[in-house]
Amino acid sequence: MTSENPELAQLLLQEEELQFAAFSNDAAWDLGCALVDAARRDGVGVTIDIRRGDQQLFHAALPGTAANNDIWIERKNRVVRRFGHSSFYVGTRHRIDGTDFAASESVDPREYAAHGGAFPIIVRDVGVVGTVTVSGLPQEDDHRLVVEVLRTFLADRRVS
Repeated sequence: MTSENPELAQLLLQEEELQFAAFSNDAAWDLGCALVDAARRDGVGVTIDIRRGDQQLFHAALPGTAANNDIWIERKNRVVRRFGHSSFYVGTRHRIDGTDFAASESVDPREYAAHGGAFPIIVRDVGVVGTVTVSGLPQEDDHRLVVEVLRTFLADRRVS
């Protein structure tokens, strides 16, 4: 049932579209700076985190954020690492199915948050190698910010 849902299909298409040829520390830095620039342009306070595996490659907390945003980042990242999809996709799938995420997946809600904002860093022909996460806005806006910046960032890299 969920695989035919247009909202879920769109979220999966984002994951198919927004893939890297390779992902380096420099790419993480550049992507993180692009996210900071977009957040400043939009006048929003967010915390931004980029990881490859267990290594944190970029972290920035803009004015208006708090330590609580770091906790949300950890919880959203765990969802991507465990399920291999964006935290927004996982949460939306459960909402559409009418199931409780924590109960259905046997996870501790203090450790996992299926809320928008964490997106898998996917290297084409390799798979998920990390996460890019934003926290500080409503979940749809956290997700949208990551997707919009990733889309522009990857398009610019293909052109250059």
